[in-house]
Amino acid sequence: MTVNNQPAYERIMAEKAQQSGQLQAHSLTSLAQREIERMILGGEFTPGERINENALAIQLGISRGPVREACRALAAMGLVQLVPNRGVFIRVISEGEAREVYEMRAGIFGYAGMLLAPRITDDQLAYLSLLVEQMEGAAQANDFDRYYPPNLTFHDYLVSATNNQCLISTYHDLVRQLHLFRTHGLVAGNGMLESNREHREIVEALAARDPQHAFNAMASHVNAGQRRALGDITSRH
Repeated sequence: MTVNNQPAYERIMAEKAQQSGQLQAHSLTSLAQREIERMILGGEFTPGERINENALAIQLGISRGPVREACRALAAMGLVQLVPNRGVFIRVISEGEAREVYEMRAGIFGYAGMLLAPRITDDQLAYLSLLVEQMEGAAQANDFDRYYPPNLTFHDYLVSATNNQCLISTYHDLVRQLHLFRTHGLVAGNGMLESNREHREIVEALAARDPQHAFNAMASHVNAGQRRALGDITSRH
């Protein structure tokens, strides 16, 4: 009986080993993707810079395969560009492309406000108001490093609170692409103070439970961010 079942047993074990190897490869690819994305959004790579897959694999302590797969996934997200026979480069977004992405983001962010306004809770409003106060203190001190984390949390919380997974995923993809543009715009002039005044208007619109007012406030905030960011880029040229 044991002898007759041996081939089946070996086949099952081989299948399990294969599945285990596939899971491990998938886990390493996910790890590499998260780390490369963090490095890009953290400014460790600059737009147009080439990613050295071998060096990155050594740095992460993994083989080159998961790094290559991670780069393909990041290309699909719009963060990197795969250039045949040359390698992987951090994507450079043109001013025209940035405007298009901002237009998309304004519509999606506004729609998030329309969804959220009728059902937002007092606790959620209190949390948003707390973030606004934190940003106000940082903006008054012109402290961008202190301003930026609650700023990211504020926007992410508004979108996540809709519980619309398709909207959330699409919004996050757009934000990733606009990351560098947005940071420059907030620093310029009174960008932080202006942006936070718009945050207050958003909270007020949501507190009124007015979907149209919330849509207008949130879409207008993104459009104003576009003017600040792209205007700053134009002035530096």
